[in-house]
This record gives sequence, structure tokens and C-alpha cells, in this order.
Amino acid sequence: MAYEQLDLDAQLCFPLHAATRAVTRAYSALLAESGLTYTQYLVMLALWKDLEPLSIGELGIRLRLDSGTLTPLLKRLEAAGHLHRVRSAADERRVLISLTEQGIALRETVADVPERMAAAVGLDERRAAELRGLLAEVMESLDRVG
Repeated sequence: MAYEQLDLDAQLCFPLHAATRAVTRAYSALLAESGLTYTQYLVMLALWKDLEPLSIGELGIRLRLDSGTLTPLLKRLEAAGHLHRVRSAADERRVLISLTEQGIALRETVADVPERMAAAVGLDERRAAELRGLLAEVMESLDRVG
């Protein structure tokens, strides 16, 4: 092959892309009962962490999503009764996101999802932690590149 550097099997991007699609597909099946999409689940995970309101900006930073992507997600979660969006009294430019009682209770419905996903992935805790660490390094490196 004249351009060996262009061999699909030699690329880092392809297994990342294929794994991302497979993970999203697996989460979709695991989340079907809850009514959450995979991306909505990520939003809920961020909000469940401390159960404290977060601004759209804070949530976007945490999830690595821009407000144009995040706003429609939040609107659907609000329409489903899982959260409230309220303008900050201190700064009306900020929109604060807080969970409803229904949104907090939804944790129970999905509490077994991480364990079921870990079983589906098939990595022991040590290898899963290594993979998370490697992926965090990749994200940090790419953040520096721009």
C-alpha cells in the first residue's frame, strides 16, 4: 500500500468512532425503560451528582456540549417533568437547571445501568479505570490543540 498511514485499521479515530457508536447503542437499550436517551442520561448524571442547580454554562462545560446542543435536551427533559429551567435572580443572563422530585426519583429506575453496562463492556475494574484514564488524556490533549 502506497499510503500505509491511511490504512483504516491503523487509525485511532476508527475504533474510537466505532466504540462510541456501540456504547451509545448499548446505553439506548439499557435506558429504554426510563424513557431517557443516552445524552439525556448524561445530563441527568451531571445533575444527580450534587443535586444542586447548575447553570447551562456549567452543565455545558461538564458535559462538553455547547448551549445550542444542550438547550433542546433540557427543554425535552423539562417537558418530561425531570427538571426546571429558571433565570438566576442574581444574573438574569444565567439559566439555572434544577431537578424536580420526579427527576430525582428517576435515579432509582436507572441505578443498575452502570453495572449492566460494565458487564456488557466486559472489562474488569482495573482495565476500565485504565481506559477512562487514557480517554481523559486524549480529551485533555485535544482540548489543548483546540
